[in-house]
Amino acid sequence: MKTFSAKKNEVERKWCLIDANGKILGRLASQIAVRLRGKHNPIYTPHIDTGDFVIVINAEKVLLTGKKLKQKVYYRHSGYPGGIKSTTAEKLQQKNPEDLISLVVKGMLPKNSLGRNMIKKLKVYAGEEHPHQAQNPEILTI
Repeated sequence: MKTFSAKKNEVERKWCLIDANGKILGRLASQIAVRLRGKHNPIYTPHIDTGDFVIVINAEKVLLTGKKLKQKVYYRHSGYPGGIKSTTAEKLQQKNPEDLISLVVKGMLPKNSLGRNMIKKLKVYAGEEHPHQAQNPEILTI
């Protein structure tokens, strides 16, 4: 028996729609990462992007447990000496809720060119509306 390895042109990508209303951020992000990576597919191959496109709506209504909303801190660096910036999860959720989900999911993907291509398949929107109706996304319940 030979080991199956998916080819780039054999992969069929679907569109999935996930409603983040009332969902816990970490649990939601791990399921999104599995879909983006393609681990739910029987043809999963680690070195090929076999994942689906994922649309997340209602990003502003995602929940964090415990005191994480006030205590969880996200850092970024400008590249200059002393250029570290920080923001809490609460401020990030108020200012740009799409970035909160994208940042968490990005941390769960591979840190290489494959992961950078996977994160491009994630579309996050703060409200109910999204411009991807033509792709007929399949609604996922998580």
